[in-house]
Amino acid sequence: MANDMMSRLIPFRRDLHQHPEVGYQEFRTTQKISEMLTDLGITHECAPAGMKTGVVATIGKGEGPLAVLRADIDALPMTEQTNLPFASVTGNTMHACGHDVHTTMLVGAGMLLRNADFNGTVKLVFQPSEEGVNGDPEHKSGGQRMVEGGVIDGAAACVALHVHPLQPVGQLSYAPGEALACASFFQIHIAGKGGHAGAAPHLAIDPILVASHIIQAAQSIVSRNISPTQPAVFSVTRIHGGTSENVIPDDLTMGGTIRAMNTATYDYIVERLRQILHGAEVAYGVRTTLTFTTRYPSVLNDAALNDKLAGPVDAVFGSSNLLVTEPMLAAEDFAFYSRRSPSMFYFIGARDIAEECFFVHHPRVVMNEACIEPGAKFLAAAAQQILKDFA
Repeated sequence: MANDMMSRLIPFRRDLHQHPEVGYQEFRTTQKISEMLTDLGITHECAPAGMKTGVVATIGKGEGPLAVLRADIDALPMTEQTNLPFASVTGNTMHACGHDVHTTMLVGAGMLLRNADFNGTVKLVFQPSEEGVNGDPEHKSGGQRMVEGGVIDGAAACVALHVHPLQPVGQLSYAPGEALACASFFQIHIAGKGGHAGAAPHLAIDPILVASHIIQAAQSIVSRNISPTQPAVFSVTRIHGGTSENVIPDDLTMGGTIRAMNTATYDYIVERLRQILHGAEVAYGVRTTLTFTTRYPSVLNDAALNDKLAGPVDAVFGSSNLLVTEPMLAAEDFAFYSRRSPSMFYFIGARDIAEECFFVHHPRVVMNEACIEPGAKFLAAAAQQILKDFA
């Protein structure tokens, strides 16, 4: 069974890797998932929750609870540099976060579950646009739309796997509680008054000068307003203003990210930022606008669910290969699932055999396909355990 499964999954994964698509544009990916599920005889719906991409498959057997297994399907806007024989052929697009592997593991779980004996229903959620909102008019990611669209309503529990390319194959890891950060991407617009930078700077209101003060003040929020025991980050990562050396521009835009493990900490950082912007308006006579283009809550790992999944962990990986790690200031829109139902988000080892390995979102990152089989087996076993324990 394992050999037959992998002989189908590896070509499927490599095809997805070679033809990546960014969020809300995963039309080919959706088609390929649908074709595979149709071939397996698994009932499914394409473009759920009012979206244009994504797939939700349903495997039901008798009366019982609902378990949800989730994989993300989108890629990143970056150029691949792996030199793999199945490297991306799509310009400036790469599966650098391993979502092609996540998708493949979930298809593998479906292969195992279709012939398994259980009572209840398992939903396989192939979710678009985890990496951001990608032009969504309401600034919502695929995970948020899945949850708000009722896809996981009534779920007893939800489980997701994420590849970790620096962790050896055969290991599973997780952080308890708030495991991944509350995170947002922000944009600040500063409207000043343009003028001659040399002859009459006193007649202008310089948004670049104001931006420099805002950045310094905002950078102090974490270091002087947040407890050193609370992980948090405020970073300005881009700034644009002005077109000429002797002209003070009318306005300026800058953007960046805010991260915090604790929701209250995150909210306080945003509150202080708003106060700093208001202060800049009063002090310098500018107008400021703060907008958020992406905002995810923190991922919550449920301790009771993790305990229930001890059997599947031991059966597939061995209990000694389950590692408890520190929380990470990365973000994941599985957070929306975790705030609707008890959930667990695990990292599965996918380290390549090469001497030099890279973390996700790097143009040279390579995922070890040997993680696919245990990943599929664990997802299938986890779903069956959930159905048994919540019956």
